[in-house]
Amino acid sequence: MAKASWQGTNLPRVGGFNRAVVLDAIRQHGEVSRVELAQRTGLTAQTMSNIVRALIDDGLVTENGHAPSTGGKRRVLLKVVPDAYSAVGLHLDPERITGVLLDLAGGVRLRSRRRVPDDASPAAMAAALARTCHQLVRRSGIADDRVLGVGLAVPGPLDAAHRRVLAPPNLTGWEEVALADIVEERAGLPVVMDNDATAAAIGERWAGCADRAGSFVYVYLGSGVGVGVVLGDQVHRGVSNNAGEIGHVHSGGGRECHCGKRGCLEAYCSMRAIVADWRAATRQPGEGSVAETYEQLCRQAADGDATAARVLRVAATRLGHAVASVVSVLDVDRVVLGGPALRHVAELVRSRVAKVVEAQVWAPKIRPVRVETALIGEDAGAVGAASLVLDRAYSPRVATLLGP
Repeated sequence: MAKASWQGTNLPRVGGFNRAVVLDAIRQHGEVSRVELAQRTGLTAQTMSNIVRALIDDGLVTENGHAPSTGGKRRVLLKVVPDAYSAVGLHLDPERITGVLLDLAGGVRLRSRRRVPDDASPAAMAAALARTCHQLVRRSGIADDRVLGVGLAVPGPLDAAHRRVLAPPNLTGWEEVALADIVEERAGLPVVMDNDATAAAIGERWAGCADRAGSFVYVYLGSGVGVGVVLGDQVHRGVSNNAGEIGHVHSGGGRECHCGKRGCLEAYCSMRAIVADWRAATRQPGEGSVAETYEQLCRQAADGDATAARVLRVAATRLGHAVASVVSVLDVDRVVLGGPALRHVAELVRSRVAKVVEAQVWAPKIRPVRVETALIGEDAGAVGAASLVLDRAYSPRVATLLGP
């Protein structure tokens, strides 16, 4: 039988860690018996029995029928109670605000999308984010004490220690904004904040359960380009919590990026850059917003327009080269592509990136790399933001073993 990604320990002092290991194993496998859990986690039958009893008493897990008979006593199956608790996820993008209400099993109960305020100041954005949160909770009818908190996914860079957004290139006029604290005060719920690519990677792992166990690189394609890294079921954030800013690594060429540097990947692979290349190729005037024009471009590519498809393939080729370098450095065997920029053209982009990665990655015979599209769809930022809350509350963490 396959083992769980996390192994438990039978030392009494790490009961919190063991509870998280067991809950995560139940959540990943959907329905599972106590015997199977003990085999997957390495915990003794007595330890497992005590933990499961506590999880049932807390309302996080329930018994759900019996496994098919194998000749002996039928085993009782356990599963997570989806509506035990929920979390709100808010994704702040330069084009729009997306919100979701996520249940404990990773299911999206409600969604909300709105354009950013005309006044895109930090105060106006924080007010709009808090309104979205309040509306989702009110529409859900869930009791306030069943909402664990709010996750906030934002463009980087971030000052995680002070919960600040630091001059993101796509949000002009933002210097050092304590956005998490402002939204927390307005929403009346605890707020945890992370960059959108990392949040999306956590959301993919949480919602994907066993299908996303282990290690992978999540490439988030929205207004910009970012990477979230999951290694051994643990998200890697780096020294300053800004790991994965692949959009601003040099990718060849001298095109000026909106961050002020030249040759950045985003200068060629962001929505804005792809729209500019398409307008130049078709000699179309620069009318309409970037998001609206990008949507039109992708629809045309999906309908077989050769010029639109070629522009996207060129961008995907450059993206593939960058991703191949990340894969070789981290030694992962799976790349996940997600985000709103893939709408209508997910397979076109995926197939091109996969072809480039296969040709460029080091030692493909030893470590073949799969390139897949995301399981959580275009609302990856918001789903990931909500998953930040659930992940912090219930996922196994090495810090739990180390103590204060």
